[in-house]
Amino acid sequence: MGVPATVVFTDLHGSTAVFEALGNAQATETITQITAWIVRHCEQSNGRVVKTLGDGVLALFADGESAVKAVVELQREHHKQVLRSPHQATLPIRIGLASGDVEMVDNDCYGDAVNVASRLCDLCGPHQIWADSASLQRVNEAQGVTFRMLGPISVRGRAEPVNVYQIEWREEQASEFLTMQGDMDPDAVDGASDVLGREIELKWLGQTKRFRSFELPAHIGRVRNVDFMVNDPRVSRTHARLEWRNGSVVLVDLSSYGSWIRFAGSKGGDVLLRREECVLHGSGELALGASFADPTVPTIQFKVT
Repeated sequence: MGVPATVVFTDLHGSTAVFEALGNAQATETITQITAWIVRHCEQSNGRVVKTLGDGVLALFADGESAVKAVVELQREHHKQVLRSPHQATLPIRIGLASGDVEMVDNDCYGDAVNVASRLCDLCGPHQIWADSASLQRVNEAQGVTFRMLGPISVRGRAEPVNVYQIEWREEQASEFLTMQGDMDPDAVDGASDVLGREIELKWLGQTKRFRSFELPAHIGRVRNVDFMVNDPRVSRTHARLEWRNGSVVLVDLSSYGSWIRFAGSKGGDVLLRREECVLHGSGELALGASFADPTVPTIQFKVT
């Protein structure tokens, strides 16, 4: 029978560039030192380190609260170290969390939570922490720590999408806006062909537009100078922004009245965004300025391919 745990995966983002900048010997020493520091931090935070994976660490915590506290402290302390480091040695951490039963076999662990945490670690960007809803179920937001819904995200190998949150940990960036902006890093996606092949299609009334990944960001709003215009008084002048980030299309709400997302085939209900963001996947609808309960709300059909 499995043991309930919160699984933590960490990964050093940009290690390939560090090898190129510093050379094999110095880069190996730098990565080894940071990885050993992460191991010590997890153990000192009552976590059990299962194994290290090159520039990554897999650890188990008894509950979501202790795991969240540990990874927030980890990001904050490491960020201070990054600011003191020479630019070419910068190695930001990305972290994935998931809770569930795990099976321990020969000092290794297996289970759905292990797979989800690993995938969320792969999907999130540098300095970010992504967590499934189960790992935050009994965890309260603390001073300088907030949980931002990203919405349901498809995880390879799972039939059902995972409801994902980003843990905001930067105290100095507390804001009603979600600060997840940045240029696309080619190392964060599955190769150039994937980048060139992804696109999102938007449809509203008789208007259809497609945006390739390299054409993003694109803005949705009421005025003519946006990339996709929806002429309705409930729609803000610049209502939302589409971004390409870490291999995904992200909708960022910028509006006064909010945006609603309904994913095709989803049983998890509609996702409401108010100055927040959500990863778009598959197909569905966007309601701008009012919920889907209003039959007159301007509704955009979307499809990510």
